[in-house]
Amino acid sequence: MRVLIIDDDPILCKLLQSVFEKQNWQTKVALDGIKALDLMKSTPFDLLLLDLNLPLKSGDRILVELREFSNIPVIIISAKELVTTKIDLLKIGADDYITKPFDIDEVLARAEAVVRRNAKYISESQQFKNLTLNTEERTVLVKQQEILLTAKEFSILKLLMENPKKIFSKRNIFESVWKEPYHDDGHTINVHVSSLRMKLAEADQENDYIETVWGVGYRLKKRD
Repeated sequence: MRVLIIDDDPILCKLLQSVFEKQNWQTKVALDGIKALDLMKSTPFDLLLLDLNLPLKSGDRILVELREFSNIPVIIISAKELVTTKIDLLKIGADDYITKPFDIDEVLARAEAVVRRNAKYISESQQFKNLTLNTEERTVLVKQQEILLTAKEFSILKLLMENPKKIFSKRNIFESVWKEPYHDDGHTINVHVSSLRMKLAEADQENDYIETVWGVGYRLKKRD
């Protein structure tokens, strides 16, 4: 496992490094926000331990920018105890929050738990462009924001993502999702696909996710 420790206190960083390395984790340290972002973009990590009060770029700004390109788990370690602060950080992408001063064994235990949860989530997820579909939790995230789909919309998207190169006719989609013989003129599929497209477009205006192959059906839109 690889952890990036982001804190401007070198003594605390050394302590955390020592504890994690005894458990065979690989560690890196960043003492300011700019160095932290540079490391995140150049080196793969399994976990970030992130302080809020950092030189050059604050921890909350780092978290916002990180969530534009990575799903890596983040544990906030901060002296701020306000409940509103914790809630706000969890909303913008933090996975856990530990208040200073802390018990070092608790940090390690929470780190291991967060990494386990993330590994389970990845194994149950499918990704395409900025979209992540989790089959176990039946959730869809676009740019880290959850979008609400109907059961049929979710099933259509899941079908397309499980077969990214296949073109599905309206009959294919209807029989796969509705689980009954095709008895529709295509209007039902058109309505559901149109609604699904609209929700994805509202969440990500820079990418198209579903492509119409005229006269044939639908498929995931290939990358530009």
